[in-house]
Amino acid sequence: MVRSGVDMIEVERIVRAILRYGDRFFERFFTEQELIDANGRATALAARFAAKEAVAKALGTGIGEVGWREIEILTGERREPQLHLHGDARRVSDALGLLHWSISLSHTHEHAVAVAVALGGQSDEDEDDA
Repeated sequence: MVRSGVDMIEVERIVRAILRYGDRFFERFFTEQELIDANGRATALAARFAAKEAVAKALGTGIGEVGWREIEILTGERREPQLHLHGDARRVSDALGLLHWSISLSHTHEHAVAVAVALGGQSDEDEDDA
């Protein structure tokens, strides 16, 4: 089974949210390590925000059923995005049998986009045979 999600956001939306809500915005949407990895760059935060949305879409839940901080996008040793799922997000992923995730992020000064692809679990055909 392959599941995917994609999301795009205007970087300016993140900038406005930071200016309006400050620390409350950071605490609601990002883990401490995500904030460290982003190093205050609005483009990096926007890309992570889009990635969280993309992962939630791939899970089939949207953000309503999983928390923003349960989907964590960190920076790997080679600067690649790494997905870490916690809490309900991890439970949903495990229930679906999703074994492998790939995350891709990109941004300009104006927009950030993210794609999430998950592999594993039963195909729709396998479920019909069960």
